[in-house]
Amino acid sequence: MSRERDDARLQESMVDKRGELDDFGAARLTAHPILGDLPPVPLIEFTFDGEAVAGREGEPIAAALFAAGYRVLRTMPRFGDARGGYCMIGRCTDCLVVVDGIPNVPACLTPVSAGLAVRTQRGLGETAWGEAGEGR
Repeated sequence: MSRERDDARLQESMVDKRGELDDFGAARLTAHPILGDLPPVPLIEFTFDGEAVAGREGEPIAAALFAAGYRVLRTMPRFGDARGGYCMIGRCTDCLVVVDGIPNVPACLTPVSAGLAVRTQRGLGETAWGEAGEGR
């Protein structure tokens, strides 16, 4: 009985103020009791692993992906373990993604912009720096 109550409480906590909830429990907070309402910002479109994703212009890539229901941003080099956000302030390497062909880009710090092509980083990254046009 308490398990059902805990599940119901968890489900209730994942619903945003509008009552919308996706299959992954992702919901963007639009109103905060202390910070207030989320200011209006244009929505832009970028891609993640070839799929179109909408994000708020200028927000971190990780925030846009989490709000869209994505949880895995990279995999570990040795065994392929999934990683998502951890510290979300740029100190760890759990949110590294490939952005426009450049590997090891921290999704928690990089702002999203229209037309950005973001991919899950597999291991150390598929593309070498020199191949990405960086001249290194």
